[in-house]
Amino acid sequence: MKSKLILFIALTSILCTTACKKQLEEKDYHTLLADNFYNNKTEVLSAVLRPYPHASAWVTCSGQDGWWRPSEMSGDQLAWPTKGRNGEDGGKWKRLHYHTWTNDEAGINNAWSLMFWAVGLCNDPIEQISKRDIASMGITQAEKDSFVAELKLMRAFTYLKLMDLFGNIPIVTQVGIPAKPETKSKAEVFAFIESEIKANIAAAPKLSKSQIGRMSQAGAYAMLVELYLNAEAWTGTARWDDCIAAADQLINNAGGGQNGAMALDPNIKDQFKTTNDLSKEVIFSIAYNYNIANFGPKFTGDFFHFKQQEIYGGGLNGNDGVVVVPGVYTTYDAADQRRSDWLLIGPMFKFVDPKTPVLGTEEYNGLPLVFVDNIRKNKTGSTVSNMSEGEENSGVRFNKYKMGNQLAGPGGVPAPDPNYYNTDWNIYRLTWIYFAKAEAIMRKNGGIANAEACQLINDCKKRAFSAADWTTKAYTPATLTLDELLAERGREFIFEGFRRDDLIRFGKFATASWWDHVPSAATKTLFPIPQQQRDLNSNLKQNPGY
Repeated sequence: MKSKLILFIALTSILCTTACKKQLEEKDYHTLLADNFYNNKTEVLSAVLRPYPHASAWVTCSGQDGWWRPSEMSGDQLAWPTKGRNGEDGGKWKRLHYHTWTNDEAGINNAWSLMFWAVGLCNDPIEQISKRDIASMGITQAEKDSFVAELKLMRAFTYLKLMDLFGNIPIVTQVGIPAKPETKSKAEVFAFIESEIKANIAAAPKLSKSQIGRMSQAGAYAMLVELYLNAEAWTGTARWDDCIAAADQLINNAGGGQNGAMALDPNIKDQFKTTNDLSKEVIFSIAYNYNIANFGPKFTGDFFHFKQQEIYGGGLNGNDGVVVVPGVYTTYDAADQRRSDWLLIGPMFKFVDPKTPVLGTEEYNGLPLVFVDNIRKNKTGSTVSNMSEGEENSGVRFNKYKMGNQLAGPGGVPAPDPNYYNTDWNIYRLTWIYFAKAEAIMRKNGGIANAEACQLINDCKKRAFSAADWTTKAYTPATLTLDELLAERGREFIFEGFRRDDLIRFGKFATASWWDHVPSAATKTLFPIPQQQRDLNSNLKQNPGY
C-alpha cells in the first residue's frame, strides 16, 4: 500500500504542477484545472494527496528553507558553521545561530511562502470536493467526508507549524479570499487549530498500513499533544491535563497504528532504517519510495560531507553543512547506543573496503577524513572556536536516518539494500508522545517527577542500553529533574526538529548560552513576519521586537 501511495504522489506531482505555481501567484487553481478535474476517484485522490510531497519540502530537512531549518539551527544542538571556503552563504546560518536574523531574511520568507503554499494545497481540494456531489466524483459519502477531514487536519498541521514559527498570522480557508488577509493573534490561531482538529478527527481515517505518510486520527491526536504541550508557551494558559488525555489516546491505540497496535519499537533503529514503514511506533511521516516513484528524502544535502557516498556505499553526497554543536556528543553516556548509532565521529573508512580511509577534499585534501567534536582550524593549530572557524571535518555528524547502501560491502556483505533511499522521515513517533506525557505530569506536579513519569522515560531510554548497562541508568524521581528531562529530550530527539520549541518551553531559548552563542532577546522566540510579505499585504502586523 505504501507503494500505491507513492505512485499516486508521483502522479499528483505531475497533474498539479501548473496549478501549484499559479496558486503561488494568487491565481485561482480551480479556474485553471478544477472544471476538468475531480471526475473520478483517482483524480480526487490525486488532489487529496498533493499536500504530502509538498510537505517533504517544508517540514523535513529537505535542503530548503522551510520549518525544519529555523527550528533546529536556532537551537543549542545543531549549526552550519563556515568551513574554510564553504558554508558562509551570506551569513544566514550565523544569523540563525546567534539569533540576529532580520525582517528581510530570504530564508525566513521562503519558509513563510512554502508553508502558506501548503495551506493553499489543502484549501483548494477542500473547497472543490465539498461542493461536488459524490456521483460526479465516483466516490461514496463516507469517502468524501474522510477526504475532507484528512485535508482539514493537514491544513491544521500546517497552521500549527506556522504559528510555531511566526505566532501571529492570518487564517485563510479559501483560495484567494480575502486577497489581503489580516493578522490574527496567536491565541486566535491556537483556537482555530484546536477546533479544526476536534471537528474533524472522528471523520478522518484511523492510522493503518494503507494510511502511511498521510494524516489520520493518530496524527490528529499527536497534533493535540503538541498543541497542549506548548499551550502555556504559546498562549499563556497551561493545558497539561489535555496534553495527558491526548497522549493517552495514542498510547491506548485509539488512533490506530501503521503496523497493528501502536507500540514502542523494541530498539532505537527501527524508526530510522530504510524499512521504517514497518515500525510500530511511527504516527505520522513523510513517506518515500525511490525505487518506484523516484521520490526520496532530501536530508543528504544539509547533512552529508562532500564524499559521504564513500562512507555509506550510496550514491549521494552533500554540502558538508549541518554539524552537531561542540560538546553535545559528550552529553551522551559512553554506553548509550544512540551516541554510537546516530552520530558519526572519528576516522571515516570506505564502505566497500573498511581498511581504506576516506580522504578529504579541502583542508584535508588527500588526507584521512576524521570528524572531530570541535569547530576550529586544527590544521593550523588554532584554538579559536566559533561559527567562522570551521574546517571540512569540523563537528560530529548526522547518522540517525539510514539511507541504505547501493554497493555491496567487502566480499558481498552486506548485499545492496533493496530499499535504498526509501527511508521515511518521521514527524511524530510514539516515543515523543511518551516524553510529552511525562513532561506534562511533571509540570502538573511542580516540576517533580513521579513513578509514572520516570517509567515513561525509562521505557524509551532503556532501548539505547544493553541489559547490563541499564541497571545503573534508569531514572528515579530524584534524578529526573526538569533540566535532566530537557537534556534527555535533546539526546532522544536530536535532528527531529523540536529543539527550538523545547528550549522555549523550558525558558532557555533566549536566556541560555551554548558553545559561542550568548543570550538573545525574549522577542526572538518568534520570527519576524517577512518584510517581503508585508510589502505585498499591508494588513500583516509585525511581531514585537522587529
